[in-house]
Amino acid sequence: MTITAVMRWKISVAIAIICIFTGLDALGQPYPSKPITIVVPQAAAGTNDIVARIIAPSMGDALGTSIVVENKPGAGGNIGTQIVARSAKDGYTLLLTINSAQAINPALYKNPGFDPINDFVPLYYIGATPYVLVSPPGSPYKTLADVVSAAKKKPGELSYASAGNGTISHLLGAMLNTSAGIEMQHIPYKGVAPAINDVLGGQVPLAFASLPSALNYIKAGKLQAIAISSAKRSSAAPDIPTIAETYPDCVGEVWVAIFAPIGVNADIVKKIQSAMDKMMARPDVREKLMAQGLDLSPVPPVKLAALLKDELAKWVKIVKASGAQLD
Repeated sequence: MTITAVMRWKISVAIAIICIFTGLDALGQPYPSKPITIVVPQAAAGTNDIVARIIAPSMGDALGTSIVVENKPGAGGNIGTQIVARSAKDGYTLLLTINSAQAINPALYKNPGFDPINDFVPLYYIGATPYVLVSPPGSPYKTLADVVSAAKKKPGELSYASAGNGTISHLLGAMLNTSAGIEMQHIPYKGVAPAINDVLGGQVPLAFASLPSALNYIKAGKLQAIAISSAKRSSAAPDIPTIAETYPDCVGEVWVAIFAPIGVNADIVKKIQSAMDKMMARPDVREKLMAQGLDLSPVPPVKLAALLKDELAKWVKIVKASGAQLD
């Protein structure tokens, strides 16, 4: 290697080091200098997909770039989560996920392919929403008492659909079975949309679905809302009773948060968090999210990390009790 080549190499290394510690890209441009991709590790029409498409334009405005939402479903969210964990640590690939993938999959799968604590930086907690137990119009299952009574009369015959094995919608059914002393049959689907479609079509009598994914159908009279899974009633649908009003220990919500792969430098992290603060302060964005049934109570990044650890401990017990296990 010539002296000139050595000098060029040293300069290139120096520039790369400066970029790492100042949040500049390889051309010395400030972050962000190109579009950002938000990976949703579930199929379209689920809670985090709905949230991602609501916030993407305003988040892009706050950052001064465009936001591209990409659905990467598969293995209960593991595939999309792995993609982000293995992506470049430059802040241009982010994960918008839900606790069923980030906090349940590590207990459900022998090898989910990612470490929820050590592979990611918690960026921003957006909000939480309950699940709702629904039935089609004209169904005899209009109340939780109707469901429990029918399940007790014919154990194992009444079925409910979920977004997939090990999802919160699956485990809520298992929790209700335990709490009410019944035995409903679980029918897993590949996402919430096909589960709802089969309830609409009468192929399955019940489903647990996130409130954002079901609310428009409920408002249009295409689904009957039986009960929701939060500890208290939702401000977006206050007429729907909670399961906890009858079975206090049967509570479970889905929360939505943004993560980055570990290794993204602190300046970029701060820029994203600052942009999210500005976006979440916008009344139009908050209104759209709350209309979907999200509780927007803030959780700082440090507390998001603690929340994730608490959820990991909580759901591992529920997964073990349900007997659910996937390879």
